[in-house]
Amino acid sequence: MSRADAVYTSASVYCEDQKCSYKLNVLDVEGATAYGVYNDTLSETGWGILNITAGRGSKQPDNNQLMFAAGYLEGLLTQKRIYQHYLNLNDYFQGKFNNDKKWKDAVKAFFLEQDVFMRTMIKNNAPGSPYWRHMAYIVAQYDGLVAGYGTVAPAEMKLPIYAFQMLNGNGDLLDMISAVRPDLVPDFFNMTRDEALAYVAQNGRCSALVKVLGMYEDVFMSHSSWFMYQATMRIFKHYDLNVMDPDTTAQRLSFSSYPGFLESLDDFYLLSSGLVVLQTTNNVFNTSLYRQVTPRSLLAWHRVRLASMMAKSGKDWAAIFSENNSVDLKRIKLQSTLEDGALWVVEQIPGLVEAADTTPILRTGYWPSYNVPFFERVYNLSGYPEFARKHGTDFTYQLAPRAKIFRRDQGTVKDMKTMKNIMRYNGDSCNAICCRGDLRQTSSGPFGCYDTKVSNYAMAMNMQADIINGPTLGSGLPPFVWTTFYNQSHVGLPDVYDFPFSSTQPLPSPLKV
Repeated sequence: MSRADAVYTSASVYCEDQKCSYKLNVLDVEGATAYGVYNDTLSETGWGILNITAGRGSKQPDNNQLMFAAGYLEGLLTQKRIYQHYLNLNDYFQGKFNNDKKWKDAVKAFFLEQDVFMRTMIKNNAPGSPYWRHMAYIVAQYDGLVAGYGTVAPAEMKLPIYAFQMLNGNGDLLDMISAVRPDLVPDFFNMTRDEALAYVAQNGRCSALVKVLGMYEDVFMSHSSWFMYQATMRIFKHYDLNVMDPDTTAQRLSFSSYPGFLESLDDFYLLSSGLVVLQTTNNVFNTSLYRQVTPRSLLAWHRVRLASMMAKSGKDWAAIFSENNSVDLKRIKLQSTLEDGALWVVEQIPGLVEAADTTPILRTGYWPSYNVPFFERVYNLSGYPEFARKHGTDFTYQLAPRAKIFRRDQGTVKDMKTMKNIMRYNGDSCNAICCRGDLRQTSSGPFGCYDTKVSNYAMAMNMQADIINGPTLGSGLPPFVWTTFYNQSHVGLPDVYDFPFSSTQPLPSPLKV
């Protein structure tokens, strides 16, 4: 087996002053700064599973050293998949902008300025500020990821720093491009209705649902991702990061992710603090808002990880950041009550953040999320009223296709099976909970809903989820197959997506292969 083809299932890392050595296929529970197991079962189950433990040995490392080691280990174990995922995503962005190099140069400059700003703020404010102290931990993990990758990557797989910025900053990238290259922003109000529907189908990422049974017997939380099928290189990650800091509330986090990402992006997080985080992305049709985007800020993935490490409650999570929905399991008493604060919703656009406790709505049975802003002010400032007047009620909060489907079908959810059914539902191409863009008559490529993650109260408390990768097979739809018809890069991806749901949860500590 060549070095480029090698797949390492486990490793231990030893770090001091951010200089690391490693042992492959060894789990040194006592002596290693970090150790972990990676099961690369993408072709068998649709998911790789990564478990990383840092700082649980006999010697407690410095927090920054611990996080650097965790990132370094991940770079070692997932190096080949990181390279493949970068090739596929880079191909998408290059194709989207017709191989115009100017957008990438502008984005690189934005990333560079943002990185300088972030590291300067850390230097000037940590360790005194809990916020910037935790940001230092996250940056240490990122630096370790880059270093670990570079240590084992063969010459033909070396990647520039931009690759890691692009991968982790993927959730910001489309808005970032709109800010630095406004000439590439579509003319939303001169689109035809079909063009508007196609744009929203391809750029609206994700469906999410929190469902409470009638007698509060259980609560279900689920998320289905939408994007290009090129992005289906999935890894479900379980981190056990023994950060010894009085302001750290979640040392363990389990989340759906991708190679090279230190965040979920979906987002679907199960946190040891008792929080569950779900996210969907809203569009911005008021392009003047992009003038407020500045590199003198933290990226979305930074703030998500900060909030997930530090928040004690959904309200805390919202205050630290997000454009996400945060479920606080500690405020849910099964067969009794949903206490105030059980569900917080936060929406963010450039220049504005709105947040509220939406538990009163959840008490009526469900909370849906489907790429249309809930808060009226965010909806209005984002340009949705004008867009809906031009293109119809499908783009309103109340009458969007998925709003109507969730309203109609959420009552059918009785158990885990029926929760999975609604989150994989497809009755009409992309007017569905789980879009099959490849089957649209006017399809512009392989895109749509390509995974689902589901958990309930008991599972989430154990950081367990049922997960599936691939476009939905609901309603007798055929499996998606990569054929010669598609010219999009899909290096390393399964040829056929016909996987069932599988279960995942952290390995017991100490880890064993």
